[in-house]
Amino acid sequence: MQVSNRFSIAIHMFACMEYFKKDYKITGDFIASSVGVNPVIIRKITSQLRDAGLVNVTRGTGGISASRAPEEITLLDVFNAVDSLDEGRLFSFHENPNSNCPVGSHIHLILDDKLERVQQAMERELSSMTIADVIRDTDKYVGKTAE
Repeated sequence: MQVSNRFSIAIHMFACMEYFKKDYKITGDFIASSVGVNPVIIRKITSQLRDAGLVNVTRGTGGISASRAPEEITLLDVFNAVDSLDEGRLFSFHENPNSNCPVGSHIHLILDDKLERVQQAMERELSSMTIADVIRDTDKYVGKTAE
C-alpha cells in the first residue's frame, strides 16, 4: 500500500501559497515550478482542493489561496480531498480468499480489526496536524515568511 504523491504535493502547495503570497501571484504554473511537476497535475489537485472547500481559485489576477486559516485546515482534510480511499478504507482487501482454507476462511476475522486500528491511528495523527504546523516548519527550515 502506498499513499499517492498527491497528498505531499497538496501540502507543498499550501506551503508555497503561504510562503510566497505577499511576493508573487500563486498560480498553477508557479506552484508546479516549485513542486517539479507538470502544471496539469497541479491543476488537478487544485480542483480537488477547491471541491473540498480548502482553496479558492480566482481567475485573472487572483491566483490560488487557502480558503481558511492554516490552523483550520488539518492534514486529514488535505488527505481526504486528494487521496480517494476505496469505500473509505485505507487498506483494500484481496477479494477471494479461499473459503476452504483454514487461514483463508478466517483472514477477515484475523485482519479487519487490526487494519481498522491502523487506519484510525493514521487519521488521528493527520487530524492533529494542521497546515499551520507545515508553515511553522517552513519558517524554521526556509526562513520566515514575509509578514
